[in-house]
Amino acid sequence: MKIFLAGATGAIGRLLVPLLVQAGHDVTGTTRRPEKAASITAAGGHPVVVDALDRDGLFAALATAQPDVLLHMMTDLNGRDFAANTNLRIEGTRNLVDAALAAGSVKRIIAESIAWMYGAGNTPATEDQPLDLDAPEGRLRGVKAVQALEQAAGELPTSVILRFGIFYGPGTWYARDGFTADQVRRGELTANDAVTSFIYVADAAQAVINALDWPAGIYNIADDEPTIGKNWLPIYANLLDAPQPPITDGAEKWERGASNTKAKTQGWQPKYPTWRNGFISDLS
Repeated sequence: MKIFLAGATGAIGRLLVPLLVQAGHDVTGTTRRPEKAASITAAGGHPVVVDALDRDGLFAALATAQPDVLLHMMTDLNGRDFAANTNLRIEGTRNLVDAALAAGSVKRIIAESIAWMYGAGNTPATEDQPLDLDAPEGRLRGVKAVQALEQAAGELPTSVILRFGIFYGPGTWYARDGFTADQVRRGELTANDAVTSFIYVADAAQAVINALDWPAGIYNIADDEPTIGKNWLPIYANLLDAPQPPITDGAEKWERGASNTKAKTQGWQPKYPTWRNGFISDLS
């Protein structure tokens, strides 16, 4: 297939290009940074330097590539600018979907979403449960951005939404040289009762590959063990040789994790079913 990968040098994108090429697909990959284009070429893809907010540039890129499948793996978190990332989810996705519709060739979109925007609950969230549209204003902006991304993707003939858990592994904030690791070393994170669903970044990439054949719909992509901060954070700190975090009780009602049952019924199985083994493999 001809595949257009928007966000080909991000945490997932950099893993997807060689996987897709090895599977025999013709891959066009985008990056905002000219200096990163060579990595796409080296992995066997065709690089396009374009910003998601450059509407005309995206229209031209999709018109030229004429892909069968669009993979939307774009984020804007390198500078931890959450407002920019929210804008990318809204405006960047709108540009990308409109460009795909105009190109006329795209039959399927697989879009990166997130699994911690569900409403309150006492058990890990399933895909049929609503987003947290009653959230306070700060969180609500993020929820509405996710909603806008998913609704826009739904305008293409077949839309597969992957709601990922928290990424860890190489190139993520949880890597030994990542932002979260630095926060733990500085003692800035507190271990509490908030439930997190993690996903090893390579397992996330494999889910994208699998989803090329999945029915349209929403799928949580997370490991088998949603866990509270009191469990994972002390282990993570120990692996980093960092000070043990302060511990407190309590969590927000939406901090509930996510169930991966639906994705597993499609045959996806994470290499690291639990963050415990994944953390040890990545950080030891």
